[in-house]
Amino acid sequence: MPHLVILYTPNLEAQADMGRLCRSLADTMLAQRDDGGAQVFPTGGTRVLAFAAAHYAVADDSDDHAFVYLNLRMAAGRADAVKKRIGDALTACAKVHFEPLLAQRHVGITLQIDEAPGQVYDGKIGNLHALFAAAR
Repeated sequence: MPHLVILYTPNLEAQADMGRLCRSLADTMLAQRDDGGAQVFPTGGTRVLAFAAAHYAVADDSDDHAFVYLNLRMAAGRADAVKKRIGDALTACAKVHFEPLLAQRHVGITLQIDEAPGQVYDGKIGNLHALFAAAR
C-alpha cells in the first residue's frame, strides 16, 4: 500500500491520457516526505490504477459531461499535516493534468484519501518490495 484507484467516464478516453496521469500521480506519491524527510510511501508498494466505467450517468442528460474519481487508500499512522500535504500534492498534479481539458469541457474531479485503521486481514504476496530494498 498505498493504492490510488482512478475511476473515470469513458468519454474522456481520447483526450485524457490516463496512462500519463497514472505515472504523474505515482511520481507525486513517491516524492512525498514526512516531517523527518523520509519517503512516505514505499516505492515497491506504490500503485496507481485507472479504470473507465462501463456505465455512467453524470449530472443531466448530456453525454458530454465527464467525471474522474481518485481514491487513495493508505495504511494508518501518518500525521495529519503529512496527509494534507499528500492530498494537496495529488490534487495539484491532477489539476495540471486536466487543466487543458477543463478549458474545453465540463469535468468533475474528486480526490478522496482513506486510511485502513482497523484492517482485519492484509495478505500480501510478491517480490516488488525486495527489489527496491536491494537497490538502496
